[in-house]
Amino acid sequence: MPSAKDDREISTGWRTLSGVMPGLALFVFGALLLVGRAEAYTVYVSNEKDNTISIIDGETLEVTDTIEVGERPRGIVLGLDAKHLYICTSDDDHIEVLDLDTLTITHTLPSGPDPELMALSPDGQQLYVANEDDNLVTVVDIVKRRKVVEIPVGIEPEGVGVSPDGRWVVNTSETTNMAHFIDTETLEIVDNVLVDTRPRVAQFTADGEEVWVSSEIGGTVAVIDNATREIKGKITFEVPGLRPETIQPVGIAIASDETDKVYIALGPSARVAVVDRSSLEVEDYLLVGPRVWNLTFSPDQKRLFTTNGVSGDVSVIDLDKQRVIKSVKVGRLPWGVVVAP
Repeated sequence: MPSAKDDREISTGWRTLSGVMPGLALFVFGALLLVGRAEAYTVYVSNEKDNTISIIDGETLEVTDTIEVGERPRGIVLGLDAKHLYICTSDDDHIEVLDLDTLTITHTLPSGPDPELMALSPDGQQLYVANEDDNLVTVVDIVKRRKVVEIPVGIEPEGVGVSPDGRWVVNTSETTNMAHFIDTETLEIVDNVLVDTRPRVAQFTADGEEVWVSSEIGGTVAVIDNATREIKGKITFEVPGLRPETIQPVGIAIASDETDKVYIALGPSARVAVVDRSSLEVEDYLLVGPRVWNLTFSPDQKRLFTTNGVSGDVSVIDLDKQRVIKSVKVGRLPWGVVVAP
């Protein structure tokens, strides 16, 4: 944010310029205001136990509001317009739509039973929703507010990832231990890839070449080639002093900047693994809150936000310093997290 000295210099420059070229002065002043606000963003967190959404100011890192929603909110997705938040209210068997301007639930969408995680199509028109109890992936038309189709998948579907070009959806099934590749043109499964026990999250890289799949009980992350559907690498984890069964990979955040880093939430171990995408080597483990579940970047990818279920807080990680700079108390059992610019 601009300092007091900066403010004085801007004000002096404004008076000088406005006396010479009023139109240009107005343009420059507006640009300066935009620069000062370029880093503003908001963090949204679903609290599974409290049936609420916590809203965190990205600048102050303080909770500014808490919104009551339906029963057992878990997966949350930001709309393409950044004006709506889609919420899997699992025990209500639907998706609630939160208007981010008014902070009110405007309507619901049919999701199928027990929606847990979902992903938005790149055009912002459809949601792909995992229905854990019914072994289905439900495709929902956001505009028409209706189900398009229900796609049978493996037992206990969980994670959903969409390729950047929108051509492929990958769903993980916890009990079948597979990543299912769904063609979005035919809305049918075309490939099944066996992974380790209890796969959770499926995340495409920004170039669409790879899908990273976390296996919670297997303790690994599989890197699947999207072209061949072969596992090209597998990441394992080892934290000195911790039992292997406490290291449970869940959430995945893949940097799209030059750092080439991938961050993986490791559940009960209270750690986030830092992985080099090229070598698939673990470079570091960052200490966060217990039962770290999901995680996401700030818009500039300078910070990482993690939801820590047991401690009921969000860890804020400075990625340049590679350490937690603050813990923000939210509701009970925080689960999903997204950032809106």
